Amino acid sequence: MSGTALVRQTVVDLCVELSLRGYLAGTGGNIALRIDAERIAVTPSATDYLTMTAADVCVLRLADLAPLEGTKPPSVETGLHARVLHARPDVQCSIHTHQPIASACALLGQPLEVPDGPWRQSLGRSVPVVGYAPSGTSWLVARLARSLRPDTHAWLMLNHGVLCCGPSPEAAVQAVEDLETLACMHLRQRIAARAEVDATADPAQRDVFAWLDAELADAIHLATKNRPAP
Repeated sequence: MSGTALVRQTVVDLCVELSLRGYLAGTGGNIALRIDAERIAVTPSATDYLTMTAADVCVLRLADLAPLEGTKPPSVETGLHARVLHARPDVQCSIHTHQPIASACALLGQPLEVPDGPWRQSLGRSVPVVGYAPSGTSWLVARLARSLRPDTHAWLMLNHGVLCCGPSPEAAVQAVEDLETLACMHLRQRIAARAEVDATADPAQRDVFAWLDAELADAIHLATKNRPAP
């Protein structure tokens, strides 16, 4: 298998893994993987990730996104991934998802501070918010570009999910996983703070807080469990 073919198959394998783990769904989300200094492989537009083949994966020239291989149009977010890969030579893989908990945090429009520990390596010191812009537009790419930093590996995109990157496919997937776990913890802290402030709430309201906390605890467990075998 040639280098290009191997990268295209890796994109397929990543899509299947992330779909099975609930981070991608149907045709939502997209992935880009660097082939070399001049070429990238990108998921095709409007293609179910559980039935996609390596031949469906688009190969593009990084400099101008000219199509080189593949018969389907690339993801509408190709420009977003290309901006990351062009600005960050250390990045090999870029992943955009609508993963549920981190996407909920993105709706709050507030950056997430990353505590000391291994998450700092996968995510950076903080996870900034990229302001809203329509999907697939140069406006969205420009908003992301303003938040690109050498030590930032994840972004919350207002009303539009998240973007994670890494020096390898494995590192990018780890960032996706760690961001979901961090988002769960952040929301649980917000719920606990709200419940403490609302100490005079009636029992029904306290039950709602307890239910939300339990649901997020389950989400943390799902986000941190071992990956399924391919």
